[in-house]
Amino acid sequence: MKKVINTEKRPIKLWLDDAEETALAQARNLANLPFTFRHVAIMPDAHPGYGMPIGGVLATEDVVIPNAVGVDIGCGMCAVQTSLMELDRDTLKKILGSKQSKKGVRGTVPLGFKHQKTAQDKELMPDIGKLAEVKRSQVVKHFTAGLKQLGTLGGGNHFIEIQRGSDGHIWLMVHSGSRNIGLQIARYYNQLAKKMNAKWKSGVPEKWDLAFLPLESFKGRDYLLEMQFCVDFALANRKLIMKRLQEAMAESIPDVEFAPLINIAHNYAAMENHFGKNVIIHRKGATRARLGEYGIIPGSQGSRSFIVKGKGNRDSFSSCSHGAGRVLGRKQAQRVLNLADQQKILDDLGVLHALRGERGLDEAPGAYKDITQVMSNQTDLVDIEVSLTPLAVVKG
Repeated sequence: MKKVINTEKRPIKLWLDDAEETALAQARNLANLPFTFRHVAIMPDAHPGYGMPIGGVLATEDVVIPNAVGVDIGCGMCAVQTSLMELDRDTLKKILGSKQSKKGVRGTVPLGFKHQKTAQDKELMPDIGKLAEVKRSQVVKHFTAGLKQLGTLGGGNHFIEIQRGSDGHIWLMVHSGSRNIGLQIARYYNQLAKKMNAKWKSGVPEKWDLAFLPLESFKGRDYLLEMQFCVDFALANRKLIMKRLQEAMAESIPDVEFAPLINIAHNYAAMENHFGKNVIIHRKGATRARLGEYGIIPGSQGSRSFIVKGKGNRDSFSSCSHGAGRVLGRKQAQRVLNLADQQKILDDLGVLHALRGERGLDEAPGAYKDITQVMSNQTDLVDIEVSLTPLAVVKG
């Protein structure tokens, strides 16, 4: 931990000493909520989000805050160690494939805003039975559309990456979330919470964008059920993308073997016990890091990623960062970064990268914090098990 702010109703514990003012202001709002438990934890990759900083961990008593989970519910990472010790550039290109050939990753995984042309197998979807009692269920409303979202990457910071591990093995990594179905659930319940808070005159300023739902209310219960469906859907989505990636690799290397999947989510809320009390833990751009628990912390497409083990740090509510974190906003990065310079960084690393034009500068290496510093700031939260260097990257 780098510092503690004690000027608000609850302390703010920070694992960075250069937090942006907007992110700090949002952390102060969290610390002054009447139902915040114990303190607020801000991870070393923190930057401003909607209502709550991305890279924030918030414990609350008796309420859940949709905006403290965010719009990409269940977004997270999965990683797989392969049996391969080497992978040449030509084989990498075959694995990546192309949209035109309909082969490889680019030919079998829809990218950006694109969905599947046909509905995927319903058996791949999470169980919808628990939502039977949810009135006006948004999951049920968008379920059919969700069948065409399974196995799709999305845009922004989502990626598919092939990496070389410090353990000598080639690794596969996927970062994706709950796609449009998660966005719709997030928007619906945040708007509902805002209307209910205004009706109650709750005392939480509307401009904070932290409207809440009581756990004892029907809508609070409904949100938790539908949010969990989205967490499970996001995992199903990553699993199908990983399956396509493994199939593309096996097509070029038939005898390749794959270790079990490591999976983590970093946008969700869950009931957990901390400091002797059951509370709702909101992790928005933060990864759970219980003692001995495996986690995944990615860098940018021009830097290392890490397989880690948690230390169960109580002050962070057993959490760690979810990545490097942004140092430039998306539009800001497109304005100030030089395309040729950023491409050279990736080319010099020998990465088969996804930076093709100025629109992609929002995901260039210069848009992100130094992952080495981020990891240095959280040595009390996790131990590094494997360092992963990018070989090839696919983005939306």
